[in-house]
Amino acid sequence: MFESTGKKAKILIVDDEKDTREIFKRHLENEYTIDTANSALAAIEKLEQNSYHIILSDLVMPGEDGLSLLKKIKKNWPEIAVMVISGKASIEMAVEAMKLGADEFIEKPVEDLELLKVMIKKLLKARWQTDEIKRLRSILDTEFDRTHIVGNTLAIQKIMEKVKKVAPLDTTILITGETGVGKELIADLIYRNSNRNKKKFVAVNCGSLPDSLLESTLFGHKRGSFTGAIKDKTGYFQEADGGTLFLDEITETSLEFQVKLLRSLEKGIIRQVGGECDVSVDVRIIAATNKNLEEEIINGNFREDLYYRLNVININIPPLRERIEDIKILVNKFISEFSNKYKKQELKISYAALSILLNQQWKGNIRELKNTLEHAVALAAHDTIIPEDLPENIYKPKESEHYTIHLPGIPYPEAKREFEITYIKNLLEICQGDVTKASRISGIKRQNLYEKFKHYNIDPNNFRNN
Repeated sequence: MFESTGKKAKILIVDDEKDTREIFKRHLENEYTIDTANSALAAIEKLEQNSYHIILSDLVMPGEDGLSLLKKIKKNWPEIAVMVISGKASIEMAVEAMKLGADEFIEKPVEDLELLKVMIKKLLKARWQTDEIKRLRSILDTEFDRTHIVGNTLAIQKIMEKVKKVAPLDTTILITGETGVGKELIADLIYRNSNRNKKKFVAVNCGSLPDSLLESTLFGHKRGSFTGAIKDKTGYFQEADGGTLFLDEITETSLEFQVKLLRSLEKGIIRQVGGECDVSVDVRIIAATNKNLEEEIINGNFREDLYYRLNVININIPPLRERIEDIKILVNKFISEFSNKYKKQELKISYAALSILLNQQWKGNIRELKNTLEHAVALAAHDTIIPEDLPENIYKPKESEHYTIHLPGIPYPEAKREFEITYIKNLLEICQGDVTKASRISGIKRQNLYEKFKHYNIDPNNFRNN
């Protein structure tokens, strides 16, 4: 990321212990540009003169402590990631550091320096993604209509940047991605931002029609050319003349039809079924498929020459399970949409229900998520969607998920302990032992989660599917 630009990321180490500063510096200086400071005051002086990507700061130092330094950094240099490090700080102090915006916490003595490197790389990746999203948004903010496209992940921003570049061109585009990712929405987005947006956008699902009917639908037909052809009919190519024709499920067409389609694309002409003359058409083609076209060619199901004619520009839409940050945005959008449709006061979604949605594989992607939320909104009996409102294929409680809490007659400290154990076990059950997901959903840092596992003798491996 930063290395690819030819520049090393800059890290400032703030600690009153000289040995700690030197150990960290020796371990990190081959990969990063390292500065050190022995106090909060010295760190502020460095910050006023230099720019940094990450600050590693002790919490307990003579004079101004790490919490005070953290407050100043987040106020004056909010773009800098801060990792707080301490062996002397109280739990309350560490919690306060997280509330003030510390990005990571690690305990002294730091015996696993490789873990420190992993945490630094994670913070740098997050910083790079944030910067890249800001850059792409600034590009897209100028005269670009992205109505109906929901998502803030870097993957979506990159697709938007590509769409903005190719939309004004007249080149053929192939959109790939799993069922339900929104290929037609991207095709429509290209059309709306193109020079052809004053003419028609015509979409056809090639997989829903047999070859004979598909040919007539696209090219049109003459009266009497086949049984049922009682009058001349204009096809979609002519209907979209001057505009854009979207051919979805292009891999579902036969090889015979592909020959005819290739001829039309290469020569800019069509011939109606039963017709004797060629007709010129000026149409931009956007095709889409949920299959691997290279494999389809190898298996003899798709013509290689047509593939190269369609795949001038390729836009691949990643599946929803790889864009987890977008799920929350889509959930809120669909809840609002269906609350209005079913004339309900706009619902909220419980933390438990959202956690389940965040950890689904979503093989049907956005379409499946949308259907799930419609089901949940329609069935919700209260002002909040709970797991029981979700379809059974999404939420079907297993016996292993029921870690119950027996509260009556239990003193508060014991009840608190039992709640925390139950919460962690339920969390790991939902995440199937994936600690990274558990950390993201719960808001508990990975390091702190591992401490709780150790404290309560919980092994996340026991929750993984073998």
